[in-house]
Amino acid sequence: MPKLKTVYICADCGYEASRWMGKCPECGAYSSMNEEVVESASKKSSASSAPTGISRMTPSLLGNIESAGERRTSTRIAELDRVFCGGIVDGSMTLVGGEPGIGKSTLLLQICDKLNFAGERQNILYVSGEESLRQIKMRAERLGITSSRLYLLAETDFGAVEKAIGDLDPALVIIDSIQTVYMSELPNAPGSMTQIRECAQNLMHIAKSRGVSVFIIGHVTKEGAIAGPRMLEHMVDTVLYFEGERHESYRIIRAVKNRFGATNEIGVFEMRGDGLHEVSNPSEYMLSGRPSGAPGSAVTCGVEGTRPILAEVQALINYTNFGTPRRTAQGCDYNRITMLIAVIEKRAGFQLGNYDSYVNIAGGIKILEPALDLAAVAAIASSFKNKPLSPSMAIFGEVGLTGEVRAVTDAAKRVTEAAKLGFGECVIPQANLKGLTVPDGVRVFGVANIKELLDLIL
Repeated sequence: MPKLKTVYICADCGYEASRWMGKCPECGAYSSMNEEVVESASKKSSASSAPTGISRMTPSLLGNIESAGERRTSTRIAELDRVFCGGIVDGSMTLVGGEPGIGKSTLLLQICDKLNFAGERQNILYVSGEESLRQIKMRAERLGITSSRLYLLAETDFGAVEKAIGDLDPALVIIDSIQTVYMSELPNAPGSMTQIRECAQNLMHIAKSRGVSVFIIGHVTKEGAIAGPRMLEHMVDTVLYFEGERHESYRIIRAVKNRFGATNEIGVFEMRGDGLHEVSNPSEYMLSGRPSGAPGSAVTCGVEGTRPILAEVQALINYTNFGTPRRTAQGCDYNRITMLIAVIEKRAGFQLGNYDSYVNIAGGIKILEPALDLAAVAAIASSFKNKPLSPSMAIFGEVGLTGEVRAVTDAAKRVTEAAKLGFGECVIPQANLKGLTVPDGVRVFGVANIKELLDLIL
């Protein structure tokens, strides 16, 4: 019987220690050391020799290596292909995270129905450790999935999963979820950091050696991070996060890591009774229901990856009955909003010290780029003065601590997106006017500081 010992492993970097420590000496994270039971070093050293099936390779010169483009398979879901930058790369490993009930399993089942792999390898294996086969069948019927190439397996033992992969030789493997799969030879409980790490490493080896595309679903903690060791996100090729409230209809899929394309690309979906449906024009979707003639509402244009998206910035400035005013921000950076309020007070003379300030990005989308600053300033000033802004005006630009308005990237793309949705006026940084191509019927105003902005809009 192998000897067991207790170690403490950092959830962020994987550092191992023989005793618990409040701060990880490797990465500096606090309260990240978790207790794990592992086999003794002598046992591990004998069992963890060089993996079988992996040949010894010698170093090669960069110039002698033949370059070959990654072969991609389209999901036939345009919004998802945008996130993947063209489709799923063969032999890649993708981690999908999100809150319970937000639609992770629904999306992956829809992918199984739409994928059309080229060549002899056509099978798809869906492994569920949380639901029975009948439950998955019920969901598939609700979604209208009739794929004849989809095989279901309700199993948590990794050995059985590996055998099923060898027997079917699928083109795509889906693990729902990685926290439920375990290796019987390890003494740790399913869902522990050791089990998650070892199962993920073996799945990565299967993906790279067999050329199988692997999707794994990961649970999230109450802070919104994927449960388990942080290195799980470092091992995979692509990390997708679901954003949005599960009680709302919208869903946003964001690529926070992609070794085969750009990061921070997003796909916008709407959850309906028969599954997730693409939102081809998210700007129009985010502005639906926008009030007309209401103070404290401004439209801005953010860029997510390569896509410009118009969103409504709402602000409410209300006199407080308490000594300390309240500051609240939803969908944007709280610290940046408090900084902008201080800039408005100092540079524009607004006395907001006795007023509560609430700023919200309508539609549930998150915009963290600095181009939001100018619209947030306009919305706050509009609510404070109780004067509505022009309904045909879009505003974007970065604001500095001295009240100056700085240039932002992709100004022409933002103005063009605003023109497509019928906005006839755009307020942009003065520095972005040089060389800007303006669409017909759109008036562009350049401002150098927030005083010029407030004189223009109020």
